[in-house]
Amino acid sequence: MIPHDKLFIPGPVEVSEKTWTAFTRPLIGHRSEDFKNLYSAIHPVLQTLFGTNQPVFLSTSSAWGVMEASVRNLVDRGVLCCMCGAFSDKWLDVANRCGKLAEPLQVDWGKHIDPAALDRQLATGKFDTVTLIHNETSTGVVNPLEEICGVMTKYPDVALVVDTVSSFSAVKIEMDALGIDVLLTGAQKALALPPGFSLFAVSEKAFAHAEKIPNRGFYFDFLEFKKQQAECMTPSTASIAHIHALQSKLDEIFEEGLEARFARHARTNALVHDWVHRAGFDFFAEEGFRSKTLTCVKNNKGIDVLEFARKLRERHHLVIDPGYGKIRGQTFRLSNMGDETEETVSHLLACLDDVL
Repeated sequence: MIPHDKLFIPGPVEVSEKTWTAFTRPLIGHRSEDFKNLYSAIHPVLQTLFGTNQPVFLSTSSAWGVMEASVRNLVDRGVLCCMCGAFSDKWLDVANRCGKLAEPLQVDWGKHIDPAALDRQLATGKFDTVTLIHNETSTGVVNPLEEICGVMTKYPDVALVVDTVSSFSAVKIEMDALGIDVLLTGAQKALALPPGFSLFAVSEKAFAHAEKIPNRGFYFDFLEFKKQQAECMTPSTASIAHIHALQSKLDEIFEEGLEARFARHARTNALVHDWVHRAGFDFFAEEGFRSKTLTCVKNNKGIDVLEFARKLRERHHLVIDPGYGKIRGQTFRLSNMGDETEETVSHLLACLDDVL
């Protein structure tokens, strides 16, 4: 048999055998009572995980589908795109391709979004929507969500869209308490499910925005999602296997306990940070704004990162990421999200030492 190469890249992450088993449960009809029962069973649990009383929607798409949908559903006057890495930078391009007036709030990669700078931009009155990535996966930067949401309270007519793809379920995020208008995530990162599925929730303010926007389309129309969810349905055929796997994963998450899950991610992240110091590397993300689910390591030692990753895979059957986009080779990324434990992360770090 070909040895299994375990993923320690920051998405898609390793999927457990238990989750794969749930993924292969027999199919049910997507317009059946069985489907309604499945959706209604997981829905209140999802609301707890999102920290919301709003409906939580299931989208058979990557998170990028919902990211684009947020622009199509909400933006009328203009959108301010908070940009601090490859994925947040891309949101500006997406908004432009959707024909929306979009402007950047750009910082250097490795830096965080400054709430004061956001305040200055919103004071111009040019924008009705803001896009933000909470945990910028390309750089390992976590943006100060509470402070940014505090700024947003000064602009009650402006909608805030937050991508939490690589932080959701690994750190505490309370949608309603923070005043987030669209909270979206994907399946394949901290949730440790197979890729191709996403989840999101929408505030009443965001629904009101959507009602005023023509030509929202159908597949990602927020109002269509709301209408269908009221009947425990999805607008179109859902990936039922993903929902079965999600149900299994939710059982695991709440059996472990949310606070315990958050603490586990903090501990495994700290192990990686200790290794970075011990191995003589540095961090790409600035101090005080470093992700709890992945670490973007600065290649200050000038090693051949591609060769380093190749040897790790060849010798130990472990896969890491040799840097994303324009910082490929200048960095490498180590994930501790999903199901990883202190034992599994310690094994990764020992293998990294061996290859170094």
